[in-house]
Amino acid sequence: MSAKESYSLGGLSIYVVSFQRLPLADVAVQMEKKVRNQDINPCIEQSDASRKCLDVNNYDKSKCSAHFKTYKDCRKYWHNVMVDRRRNGVKPEMPSAAERLEMLAAIGGKPY
Repeated sequence: MSAKESYSLGGLSIYVVSFQRLPLADVAVQMEKKVRNQDINPCIEQSDASRKCLDVNNYDKSKCSAHFKTYKDCRKYWHNVMVDRRRNGVKPEMPSAAERLEMLAAIGGKPY
């Protein structure tokens, strides 16, 4: 939501726009919903595994490198799929969760 005020200065019109900010907690909730949405984020499983590994290993990143690599490979794979679909004019650019399962079954499982 925004409010606009106008001022005139020597024949020039100046507009000042002010925006109402959402409370930080509301922004965090919206971001969490987006990140946890399986139709938007194809790598939730890998992300959760990375976080769990960090929790179990007292945030020692060196012990979770395999999980980080799997997550990175997952993101890279689905990013490339999205780019190809965008290039070919396919909408939506990111396949739905059900469509991704069909795609993975067709290639014999996860390539990452």
